[in-house]
Amino acid sequence: MVNVAVIDYEIGNLHSACKGLEKAGATPKITSSLTDILKADAFVLPGVGAFDPAMQHIRERKLEMPIKKAIASGKPFLGICVGMQILFERSEEGQELGLGVIPGIVRRFKSEPGIAIPQMGWNQLELIQPELSLWQNLPTDPYLYFVHSYYAEPVNKSFNAAMVTHGSQTITAAIARNNLMAVQFHPEKSSDNGLQILSNFVTLIKNQQNLVTSF
Repeated sequence: MVNVAVIDYEIGNLHSACKGLEKAGATPKITSSLTDILKADAFVLPGVGAFDPAMQHIRERKLEMPIKKAIASGKPFLGICVGMQILFERSEEGQELGLGVIPGIVRRFKSEPGIAIPQMGWNQLELIQPELSLWQNLPTDPYLYFVHSYYAEPVNKSFNAAMVTHGSQTITAAIARNNLMAVQFHPEKSSDNGLQILSNFVTLIKNQQNLVTSF
């Protein structure tokens, strides 16, 4: 059994994320309990909406430390949409400090004639880390579903796992570093490609479980 803690900070597409994980073969649990989070096999930090309310809810529910402990545990961790953005230091969207796990800032798309903000709909990834476990069995340059006006910009460009182009701007669509992965798009809304990504995440968890039990 693959137990995934879906971290609940009262902002996010929790049930959609859970349905996607269930289809991928995991047993998700929506929780804000430190005990539940740390005993899980892996973690998902979903999110929709704005940066400041997300961070305010995290701090009100005293989830900043549990999230950082989850990442430091070495177990697979997946951030989704705003759940990716709040891993960074701050955002041009508001005044709150982010979790600061990843050095960098969240920026707003620049206005361009004929280019809609937010980016809403399907767009094509450029895979920067094609060997990443999340991308296995995907088509070349897969299409995923985006809804966002802001994007994360890591200081260390080696964190970039995928990019996407909107208008004249090519921005970070996914990051990965060791056990920490995060995506700007919504895999739970991205049809077969999104389900494949979630299935890959579950496979990664199982592989780590097997590695632990083999010692």
